[in-house]
Amino acid sequence: MTRLVLGIAGGTGSGKTTVASNIVKRLALDSITVITMDSYYRDLADLPQARRDEVNFDHPDSVEHDLFVRHLTELKAGRPIEQPVYDFTRHERTGETLSIEPREVIIAEGILLFHVPEIRAVLDIRIFVDTPADVRLLRRITRDIRERGRTLESVAEQYMRTVRPMHEEFVEASKRYADVIIPEGGYNDIAIDMVTSRIRLMQEVYG
Repeated sequence: MTRLVLGIAGGTGSGKTTVASNIVKRLALDSITVITMDSYYRDLADLPQARRDEVNFDHPDSVEHDLFVRHLTELKAGRPIEQPVYDFTRHERTGETLSIEPREVIIAEGILLFHVPEIRAVLDIRIFVDTPADVRLLRRITRDIRERGRTLESVAEQYMRTVRPMHEEFVEASKRYADVIIPEGGYNDIAIDMVTSRIRLMQEVYG
């Protein structure tokens, strides 16, 4: 079986997960595997908590790219992986893993997905979700407060210190590697329908 690997990149809060979910809904659910780059942040268990809070999580060095590439390659080859489980409140891996099975279509998503050449080489289709900065910021604030135990002040400080400059330097710059750019986040039904049709066509040709 030839497995298709779809990469979805874009800034934090752009709607990458929504795009992935909407693609899953349009295709057969049991034929898709989703793997997220967020699970591959480096384990900071050896650092004091105060030092962990100072780490720039929007810089490419914060992600263990080698492991991510290896796992993505394994899935494409039809072999299962054990994906790390990351605790975002403590900035460390829990020690547990999540068993991920290879499927007919593999969706990889992450803000820095297109920045790394080795990752781009594994992707068959590259999608960039392009969403205005103010919308992305509001979504980031909501997510970090609700899901990651952050305060409004800490989210705002981090956004100005690292998120915004790293987006401009790495994420926005990687948009040139996209095959498809989806404006307005995950609710652009026309663009998502086009991507879904392309996936079905490639399945017919290479399946």
